[in-house]
Amino acid sequence: MKEELLREIIPLTPSDCFTIFSRIKSEFDFPLHHHEEFELNFIRNARGAQRVIGNHIEEIGDLELVLVGPNLQHGWFTHRCKSRKIEEITVQFHRDLFPERFLHRNQMSALRTMFERSLRGILFPAKATTALMPRLKALTQAQGFPSVLDLLTLLHELSVVKPITILSDIAFTPKESIAYNSRRIHRVMEFINGNFQKTASLEDAAAIAGMAPVSFSRFFKTRTGKTYIDTLNEIRVGNASRMLIDTTQSIAEIASRCGFNNLSNFNRIFKKKKICTPKEFRETFNASGVRTFI
Repeated sequence: MKEELLREIIPLTPSDCFTIFSRIKSEFDFPLHHHEEFELNFIRNARGAQRVIGNHIEEIGDLELVLVGPNLQHGWFTHRCKSRKIEEITVQFHRDLFPERFLHRNQMSALRTMFERSLRGILFPAKATTALMPRLKALTQAQGFPSVLDLLTLLHELSVVKPITILSDIAFTPKESIAYNSRRIHRVMEFINGNFQKTASLEDAAAIAGMAPVSFSRFFKTRTGKTYIDTLNEIRVGNASRMLIDTTQSIAEIASRCGFNNLSNFNRIFKKKKICTPKEFRETFNASGVRTFI
């Protein structure tokens, strides 16, 4: 099977803890992709569909729960699935939601180990999935601070589940999953997230990092694997996606509020990043399920 590998820009902002998306659908129609966030994916009633995690390919049964780490390619495909009522619940959360210093506390060791293993993809056993299914479904209705505690509790319970199945080979662990480990990069990312609605030029970012623009450009790409402009556009598209879901503002208004001065340029960059136009993205989410941001 040959699929285009898409870098998905999900509509989580730095102010969010996580997003949860619940829907009933008749097929899997999203291409092979990866993103910087952790993803916990629950699927029911999709026997015969095909799961791809890293270099692992397998036909799935009636029930499954998988945790995918940052930047690990993954996707589910209709394959031989005949069901017209596939149930899917997807939880996505920032990789810095649980900081390294927090995860290195003694009480967090199981959680830290699970996150490390998720860089190769984790399949949880059906018995544990069945037991935790009510908690996962309740999370789709939760709000505010208690929902964050509910997520932490769910992840803790998953971290002590045995046995689990590690899906992808260790050689396939994405290099992009490694933290930036640079104060300069973190300062620049804070600058982008606070100023993406404006010009946020490379020269401004270089000044934040205390470097000449040419040197900064090389440094940024070496540390992040992406150019500064591509990163800026990804953050703008992510925020635009959020506004397309959460507001009724026009596409032109959203483009302008997310730093795109040219509507046709916004449409072009959005389609390149999301494999659909802003209008198609909004229509799809309005029709296919319920996404909640916490």
